[in-house]
Amino acid sequence: MQFSNNRNFTRGFIILASFLIVVLILWNTYYLFQVFKYEERNKMEIWADSLEELNKAESTTDVELLRRIMSKNTTIPTVWTDSEGNLKDVSNVSEEIVKDSVKLQKYIEDIKKENNFIRMDLSSTEHQFVYYGNSFLLNQLKYFPIALILIIVLFGAVVFNFYRASKMATQNKLWAGMAKETAHQIGTPLSSLLGWIEIMKIDNVDETTVTEVEKDVSRLQTIADRFSKIGSEPVLEKLDIVAETEHSFEYLRSRTSSQVEFLFKAPTYPIYVMLNRELHSWTVENLVKNAVDAMKGKGSLKVVLEDTGELIKIQVTDTGKGIAKNRFKKVFEPGFTTKKRGWGLGLSLTKRIVEEYHKGKIKVKESEIGVGTTMQASYRKA
Repeated sequence: MQFSNNRNFTRGFIILASFLIVVLILWNTYYLFQVFKYEERNKMEIWADSLEELNKAESTTDVELLRRIMSKNTTIPTVWTDSEGNLKDVSNVSEEIVKDSVKLQKYIEDIKKENNFIRMDLSSTEHQFVYYGNSFLLNQLKYFPIALILIIVLFGAVVFNFYRASKMATQNKLWAGMAKETAHQIGTPLSSLLGWIEIMKIDNVDETTVTEVEKDVSRLQTIADRFSKIGSEPVLEKLDIVAETEHSFEYLRSRTSSQVEFLFKAPTYPIYVMLNRELHSWTVENLVKNAVDAMKGKGSLKVVLEDTGELIKIQVTDTGKGIAKNRFKKVFEPGFTTKKRGWGLGLSLTKRIVEEYHKGKIKVKESEIGVGTTMQASYRKA
């Protein structure tokens, strides 16, 4: 409990510190923006004063100095008009805008909104106006906080994804450990059951009963073997995927409600793929059981193997309730389930077996609410 409280305090402190740093940077940026804006206002006032003095120049006026002051403005866009609003001149405005009267007029209207104008009194009856916009540097500084926030958001997303990936890795290790322990625990009663089967044979128990018990014990051994492989790199063999899939399909059909109509369609020739027999059987079982659950134990289920040349595709189609398109990827996430009971691990494990162990691909090929779903697993031929 103490460790949990300390961790929550540390997390809260980091979040608060990060928020304060962001606020400080934003405030500092705003302050710099205002300083630069004030400096540009001063420059433009000096520029306007120089222009005003130049228009009032007499023979004794140092015209060269005034022109030098005016020529120093190379970054701030400027528009100079008379008292009636007629354009006198422009400075630091792109040639494309100056040559187009419509664009120039719009530019003048826009620039009037950026800063307050500067009035030049040329005489007691005549005056003119100087309008100026923000320099390129000031505009860049204006958008800097937005760029900064985006960078912080992206950085936060990276940190969150890293934290989430670390958490998922820890959970995966936990699940792998639990799976191996389960396999170990199942092993003890399995050994005992094998002994009882031998006793049943000696006691001449009905052969059919013994055979069925042997099948179920064999099934339990397969399940234990599957669990023992979780978290380990499985051994792959060059196997006929048609025969392996059909074997699993037939086993499931014999143990599923007669209200489910089963159909199996595959090439009549062997197709070899690098597989682990137990894990591939688990894949088929998960897909078929998921389909049966979607139909609530009543409907039509079809397993089709399609040879496309480089790939062999296994398609499992049901007539169940269907999946919404926005959930096509979510169904493979750990913990996702639409059933009242269940851990939501079946399709997650199936995806891991197909893509990580067998280097294949699995997806929801198509689905329609109230009509059914087709799941597809694709493998490269050996």
